[in-house]
Amino acid sequence: MTVAVDEVSLTFHASDKNGQSVDGLTLADLTIYDNYEAPRKILVFKLLRDQPARAGILLDTSESMAGAISRSRAVATAYVRQYMRPRTDHAFIEDFGYVPRVIEPWTGDSRALSFGIAEAVAGPANPRGGTAIFDTLYSTCLYQFGKSDRPSSGNVVLLFTDGVDNSSHVDLKSAIDICQRANTTIYVFSPEQQGSSTGPANASRLTSETGGRIFHLDESDADIRRDRDRIDADVRNRYWLVHRPAELKHDGSFHSIYVGTSRPDTMIKVCAGHYAPDR
Repeated sequence: MTVAVDEVSLTFHASDKNGQSVDGLTLADLTIYDNYEAPRKILVFKLLRDQPARAGILLDTSESMAGAISRSRAVATAYVRQYMRPRTDHAFIEDFGYVPRVIEPWTGDSRALSFGIAEAVAGPANPRGGTAIFDTLYSTCLYQFGKSDRPSSGNVVLLFTDGVDNSSHVDLKSAIDICQRANTTIYVFSPEQQGSSTGPANASRLTSETGGRIFHLDESDADIRRDRDRIDADVRNRYWLVHRPAELKHDGSFHSIYVGTSRPDTMIKVCAGHYAPDR
């Protein structure tokens, strides 16, 4: 299906209080606002089941993550081995510090992806020291995912980092904006942090404004497995909604999105908004 410029296409995931997917929602169960107004018309609403995944696995190998790189590699490797489907899913591996470095380009081969993850070590991505998370996400969503309104595959980033950025040229908002434009959801795996740090706040905005979640690398293996299960459920079972806003000027402005439900004990994860066409 082709989406016209005056129509908005978005996907969202619904889960119960235990994190399990909820697949029986109807439009009558939902409250939808685009820029604080109900849509003029709902054009498409359907559940997309068992969808393919397009995943970027980004591993922070800067100095502040030195003690968590091994754990990050183990969690990422388990994800590609247990959840990637070779005939339909594709992923790439990238590590970063001051600069991003693509270790393994797009492939559906979980063995190649595992080898790529094993090559993520401190040093190569840090020629000048520092951490540029926002720059890395910006280039990833711009060049690896691009802009897409197609709901047939889930664009996700698994970001292994403490969230502390001290070297980026773009700001947090710009990184979030480009990922929203590329329909890309961010999931953060972060180590526990002590004292004052900008990391948790950065991770919270990256995930909440793209429809993702934060997980903790210090959790038990069983908890981490449940975390990966939730990501897989988010990707495989999503609702697709196409609507015509009450007002949509062609000015490139940001429109906030709200999707809520009257269904008890049901939570909806959706990106924070979309951009109007600029012409």
